[in-house]
Amino acid sequence: MRRREFITFLGGAAAWPFSAHAQQTDRVRSIGVLMNTDGADQRASYAAFIQFLKELGWADGGNLRVDSRWARGRASDIREYAEELAALAPDVIVVTGTAGLAPMMHVAPTVPIVFNNVADPVGAGFVNSMSRPGGNVTGFVQFEYSLSAKWLELLKQVAPELARVAVLRDPAITSGIGQFAVIQSVATSLGVEVRR
Repeated sequence: MRRREFITFLGGAAAWPFSAHAQQTDRVRSIGVLMNTDGADQRASYAAFIQFLKELGWADGGNLRVDSRWARGRASDIREYAEELAALAPDVIVVTGTAGLAPMMHVAPTVPIVFNNVADPVGAGFVNSMSRPGGNVTGFVQFEYSLSAKWLELLKQVAPELARVAVLRDPAITSGIGQFAVIQSVATSLGVEVRR
């Protein structure tokens, strides 16, 4: 399956070819899903994903097997579950969040991986570019860096007298570097001093 077809399969646009394909095959396909957290919004997203697959003709327990793992934000669980899912040899793996993508790429270097909710996949080295990711990984970004400037602008609108802002970030997460750079780039024009 080509990248564009697979993104369409997971994203929902122009899905009719997959619906027809799902009805024509006897082979049970498999998807591994690694969820970084276990909140209500993640559960709702997962349920919508399963429902969408069903609408396309892919029924979990029928022509599709979905194996999911919920890491609850713990790094040790993420690594363990990545290994478990890779050992199942699914046709494709879906990973939510930045924290799960690197471990999954390490243990499943040949399985197609689709990520979502990853802040800076290019800067983190997960993909070559969003238009041509290369390798076995593709997906959807969490947001554009320009949004980081809007955070500071919004703070200034809410509190016009604002003069100093502290930005908390984890230096181990590469997306924080880009976010902070964008925040710094607008700070002077807003008359705000920014500190890490």
